[in-house]
Amino acid sequence: MLLTHANLATFDADGAYGLVTDGAIWIESECIRWVGPMQDAPQETGAGERLDLGGRLVTPGLVDCHTHIVHAGNRSKEFEMRLGGASYEEVARAGGGINSTVTATRDASEEDLLCSALTRVDALISEGVTTLEIKSGYGLNIKSELKMLRVARKIARERPVRVKTSFLGAHSVPAEYSGRADAYLDEVCLPALAAADEAGLVDAVDGFCEGIAFSREQIRRVFEAAKSLGLPVKLHAEQLSNLGGAQLAAEFSAMSSDHLEYATEEDVAAMARAGMAAVLLPGAFYFLRETKLPPLEALRSHGVAMALATDCNPGTSPLTSPLLVMNMACTLFRMTPEEALSGVTLHGAQALGLNDCGKLCAGARADLAIWDVEHPAELAYRIGFNPLHKRIFAGAM
Repeated sequence: MLLTHANLATFDADGAYGLVTDGAIWIESECIRWVGPMQDAPQETGAGERLDLGGRLVTPGLVDCHTHIVHAGNRSKEFEMRLGGASYEEVARAGGGINSTVTATRDASEEDLLCSALTRVDALISEGVTTLEIKSGYGLNIKSELKMLRVARKIARERPVRVKTSFLGAHSVPAEYSGRADAYLDEVCLPALAAADEAGLVDAVDGFCEGIAFSREQIRRVFEAAKSLGLPVKLHAEQLSNLGGAQLAAEFSAMSSDHLEYATEEDVAAMARAGMAAVLLPGAFYFLRETKLPPLEALRSHGVAMALATDCNPGTSPLTSPLLVMNMACTLFRMTPEEALSGVTLHGAQALGLNDCGKLCAGARADLAIWDVEHPAELAYRIGFNPLHKRIFAGAM
């Protein structure tokens, strides 16, 4: 297939951004074979299908690198209570908080979890997503953690989307282990990780290093277990306070640290030395009405890749629009439209340890989004408007 007469937002093999006007893309099988100006298109492309895009914009397919998209129930009542002035403790006493999602997810069948998750996945696909990360972490017992990961694997068979799974058993201490976090790690989290790995359900291991979740040393235990299994790690770090999670993640050469509102320049420097990505989550920042901004200037000055993601989850970011994430990143975090686009393409892929997607260059996967706009800035500029024209996944529309 040869796509012709398009504006191309390219990221080359080295990650450099470029904008090619009146460009063409030659796709062969599941890969991009050539990208460049129309006038330079190789002669041998003439035998295949040609699609004139009439000046539309082509970007890499979008990458949503941080989601909790498999879960049951919702927390709209909790949202309503918080708007009415209820404290976190009052919400929890009324049955809200993460435990309500854990209860619902444990009670749900795999079929029910799959059905509800697919509605959210379809929303992402409709806005150009071709690669998606999905975490466990709402089961918090061995049976339910494995159930969530099986559902995540099924999504890739049910929809034309690439799924990478993350084991997040160290997400929260369940009610039955209240005050006994280390016992939970010993009896549930670490055995569940081993079982999930043996079943081939895990691509990476995540954790939540925070006062309301797990300490730095407890996360270290999880990361050491992941390392023994040969699994890469990532971490929810420095979202509500600074417990040194980002530097711990750097010590383990993590793929990313995520949230990072309370990260310091020292944390960022450690991430840079480790070659990590920063995953920024403006949806949660907005939904929780936070005011502490991530350290954008430090991330820029140290050259840390800044990925963006929806953080789709029922409690703090019930968001399924990567386009809105791009707008929020620009308006709330003062990122540039170019940074926002790289955040949901090239750098999103980097945060998942992938180097074959998130860019338009020869040899990359033919995962593309074709938009009814002329310039990339329009993707971050509009609010509540989806200009997706076509999506190409692994070379197929």
